[in-house]
Amino acid sequence: MHMHEFYSDTQTRPTQAMRQAALDAPLGDERHDADPPTTELCARVADMLGMEAAVFLPSGTMCNEIAIAVHTRPGDEVICTRESHIIFAESGGPAALSGVMMCPIDVERGLLTPEQVRAHVRPASAHAPRSRLLIAEQTANLAGGAVWPVAQLNAVAREAKSAGLATHLDGARLLNAQVATGIPAAEHARDFDSAWIAFTKGLGCPVGAVLAGSRDFIADAWLLKRRWGGAMRQTGVLTAMCLYALDHHIDRLAEDHDLARSIGARLSELPAISKVHPVESNIVMVDLNATGPDARETARRLREQQVTVTVVGARRLRIVTHLDVGAADADALIAAMRKI
Repeated sequence: MHMHEFYSDTQTRPTQAMRQAALDAPLGDERHDADPPTTELCARVADMLGMEAAVFLPSGTMCNEIAIAVHTRPGDEVICTRESHIIFAESGGPAALSGVMMCPIDVERGLLTPEQVRAHVRPASAHAPRSRLLIAEQTANLAGGAVWPVAQLNAVAREAKSAGLATHLDGARLLNAQVATGIPAAEHARDFDSAWIAFTKGLGCPVGAVLAGSRDFIADAWLLKRRWGGAMRQTGVLTAMCLYALDHHIDRLAEDHDLARSIGARLSELPAISKVHPVESNIVMVDLNATGPDARETARRLREQQVTVTVVGARRLRIVTHLDVGAADADALIAAMRKI
């Protein structure tokens, strides 16, 4: 039975052409820089992000956790927004793996301001943790895929760096921001010490993300990759698919954005929906009316009609478009919501 998967863009499957790229890839040992697709992918992503070097990792979460561990020491504090992925979806990794504290800031639509960063940097003191790292997320997932204006994003990074902090960009959907703004990813990451992009979301690959930074940063990242069990061998079977995605799946992200805007407009006409948050990329965030079923019950009823969505609040749902859903899936979603 066909499911209409709006749960996340992580629900994409590799296309047949991607799988063929994996079958045709020359392979070697990535740890000895002998796997051609992996070497090429890391070089291309480093260039895309304006960084010196990069490393292929199994997941974006591992990118974030390695970056935190490289940039901080136990007892340090990380400044981020309260709805950051590192807080809500990484299993307490910053505390468990790096021993750091989080300084979560409540913000509008996932976007910090330089003034907020300045207000939360702690003065040097033997009684308090050291403010050591700023993390921003482009796009802002739980803010409905909000796209940071590039000037604001880099102004926040510069403010943190002026206070002596390192800066890290969670780029899970950075290429969605690139497509939405028409501004290259390197400009988004310009004032950040490290950044990464995911291949398992809108780009449609089954595994992988690439973390980039200075050569020294990546040397330290490689140490942690091995220590945490992530060193691999013939990764070309994966990175060949990532290379295919870079060549064929970036520009088509605009189709996901168009579909998301269409879904948002159609949902706004339904009486069950009290609010559709601004749709800027491939995420539609909706609030349900107080008089109807709550988010969990609505998601359960949608699944009964072969439609999946994410529950992100008592009365809030997240709907994500990607290359494996199209107009017919959107029609099924709207029809199922009408029934509810």
